[in-house]
Amino acid sequence: MKKILIINGHPDKESFNFALSDAYKEGAQYSNAEVKEINIRELDFNPNLQYGYRKRTELEPDLLEAQQKIKWADHIVWVYPVWWGSLPAIAKGFVDRVFLPGFAFEHKENSVWWDELLTGKSARIICTLDQPGWYYKLIYGSPSHKAMKKLTMHFVGVKKVRITAIGPIRESKESYRAKWLKKVEKLGRANR
Repeated sequence: MKKILIINGHPDKESFNFALSDAYKEGAQYSNAEVKEINIRELDFNPNLQYGYRKRTELEPDLLEAQQKIKWADHIVWVYPVWWGSLPAIAKGFVDRVFLPGFAFEHKENSVWWDELLTGKSARIICTLDQPGWYYKLIYGSPSHKAMKKLTMHFVGVKKVRITAIGPIRESKESYRAKWLKKVEKLGRANR
């Protein structure tokens, strides 16, 4: 049985991103996967890495629980909107505070290299855009995709990362959204 963690980074529970999370969850549960969730908006934590890496900031209980869920998972599904070419501030703050040295990676002594501590996992990024995905890739170079896939997930050892970019969402028709909910539910059924 696959262990799947869905991390939703949208601050608004009424957003289409929450519908996407629910669709993926429904599909995954249909396939008998074990599913846990993190809705970042519901966590009680300071998203600011106040001292950078110079001085440790103690983790709040919700972030300690989030780390346990991440360790537990075989497959991590990120759901978030792309705002200004990146993640929403609350989602970025979550990454900054949770994916720390000693948990997600470890610096090698006297070296610029590091050990990846979250190996053996896979990930799916489901993000919404206010422009077509091809335009985001061609004109802007998909900066949030690169940041999450290569500079975050690959950095900590999650090497098999797939991306589903859905857009444009703003002013999209209900039929367009329904089509994507079905596609995302199928991804959940396939545990991909």
